[in-house]
Amino acid sequence: MAEELSVATSYTEDDFYCPVCQEVLKTPVRTAACQHVFCRKCFLTAMRESGIHCPLCRGNVTRRERACPERALDLENIMRKFSGSCRCCAKQIKFYRMRHHYKSCKKYQDEYGVSSIIPNFQISQDSVGNSSGHPTFKCPLCQESNFTRQRLLDHCNSNHLFQIVPVTCPICVSLPWGDPSQITRNFVSHLNQRHQFDYGEFVNLQLDEETQYQTAVEESFQVNI
Repeated sequence: MAEELSVATSYTEDDFYCPVCQEVLKTPVRTAACQHVFCRKCFLTAMRESGIHCPLCRGNVTRRERACPERALDLENIMRKFSGSCRCCAKQIKFYRMRHHYKSCKKYQDEYGVSSIIPNFQISQDSVGNSSGHPTFKCPLCQESNFTRQRLLDHCNSNHLFQIVPVTCPICVSLPWGDPSQITRNFVSHLNQRHQFDYGEFVNLQLDEETQYQTAVEESFQVNI
């Protein structure tokens, strides 16, 4: 009992949430160098996009773990023992059962997802890109279009701050793991919590750094020859 209490006090509820999808971890995996934990699917998707960097801190990830990341079995076991509050109904649920609970939690479904609300959603209408190469989005609350991520954030905070209507987030849908059936009830709050930076720019920065590194190595090799 004393050992379990010690383990419980060494973790906070945030430790059981994936920093990529911001949901309770599903099949958690851990990076070897920086020890950051992600859902396995989120990690593998991020690796396909970013190459060799940790999605959270941009630390290096080995080729082996990029293909077959190590399961965080210790964290999985802890998630089976300890409970947390559902983010919508506040009911105490074992962490490993939290995602299953979301499927039956009416408040969670109202807030984050009822797939039948927008059955004919088309991604191409909401994330089309502009001449600078940055994706642009249509505001789902007023249908005004051609917003970059930051402009959409500013627009919604200025014009729709207190408007609560179930919509699909066009930014989420544009991401590699985006789900066009996912609905968010409070879109403006969702934007402020989840879209404070451009995922594409973050990935490109990682790729640019890797390109610069490879170029420096090649130039150094040529000088030595």
